[in-house]
Amino acid sequence: MNVIITGASKGFGKSIAEVFAANGHNIYMCSRTESTLYKTLGGLITRFPERIIKARPFDISKKEEAQAFGKWILDLNIPIDVLVNNAGSFEPGSVFNEPGNTLENMMAVNLYSAYHLTRTLLPKMMEQKNGHIFNMCSIASLQAYKNGGAYSISKFALAGFSKNLREEMKPCNIKVTTVYPGAAYTDSWAGSGVDPRRIMEAADIAKMIYAASQLSAQACAEEIILRPQLGDL
Repeated sequence: MNVIITGASKGFGKSIAEVFAANGHNIYMCSRTESTLYKTLGGLITRFPERIIKARPFDISKKEEAQAFGKWILDLNIPIDVLVNNAGSFEPGSVFNEPGNTLENMMAVNLYSAYHLTRTLLPKMMEQKNGHIFNMCSIASLQAYKNGGAYSISKFALAGFSKNLREEMKPCNIKVTTVYPGAAYTDSWAGSGVDPRRIMEAADIAKMIYAASQLSAQACAEEIILRPQLGDL
């Protein structure tokens, strides 16, 4: 399979790339930080030399760059088997006190990136009449929490996009899975004082996404919800 992953230089995206590559699949990925992306790319190529692994830096929170990444994928003229819309970021705050541009920033990174990239790749996937799209939402898409503010709003919106896309793509034989991860230890938790054993590993989410991608053509895991064993923080 050919697997396209956004926000793949670290965290969930990196773990997802590792799991798919380890299981024999080709990886095409992007991230906005060039140095981190190419470091991750080099590590993957070293570990999985038999796989095709390519990367290009794009800031897909910008519509034109999301479309440019999609065009790069299309120009490779490969089947699009799996698309993981993983790019995202978190800015803490509340509606009443967060900076005035926070919602715009969160919507651009957490929603519009997935929307514009998916729209760019969908014609090819619809022509293929197969493929699987994973949209990386959050527990914050299901339950608002303190200091979540615009981040939670944007993740609720991404979940709405994902649910709508699922209905639209049923006749095209394209699966859509909405992923709702709780707290998992990634770079964003480093230095926070949280015991890594209290929350999940990024690989836990990657393994579930991979498992869902391996179901029969007749089955679609519409939602994946994962929380730490002891519950949310």
